[in-house]
Amino acid sequence: MKTLKKINVFSILIITFLFSQNIFSQTTKTIIEQDEKIEKLLQEKRKNNSGITINDKFKIQIFFGNIEESKKILLAFKKEFILLDGTIIFSNPSYKVWVGSFKSKIEAEKSLINIKKKYPSAVIIEPNKK
Repeated sequence: MKTLKKINVFSILIITFLFSQNIFSQTTKTIIEQDEKIEKLLQEKRKNNSGITINDKFKIQIFFGNIEESKKILLAFKKEFILLDGTIIFSNPSYKVWVGSFKSKIEAEKSLINIKKKYPSAVIIEPNKK
């Protein structure tokens, strides 16, 4: 008789445990509500990122030094060479002025000829080459 009571109590506990798992389990439905403005911002960001020419193979370095001088050199360069874009890159402990975005070395060499007239220390570099 005692074993029968133990079995009944044990079976009730197991049944209760199994049913309680279903009661407290989470549902798998997830509803995400997103504002339209977020999607528009993402599209704008993708469009801007596609214009970044960081993956171009060759650039021309026209200066290596401190930040003040780098800014002056870049401004002077942009006034003289309107069609070529330029940027300042920090390379510890100095700054570099890189100009142009060329897909081939031949393109870079053609521009280098004109740039060397004003900036004799200019060199062709490959920024992504490790």
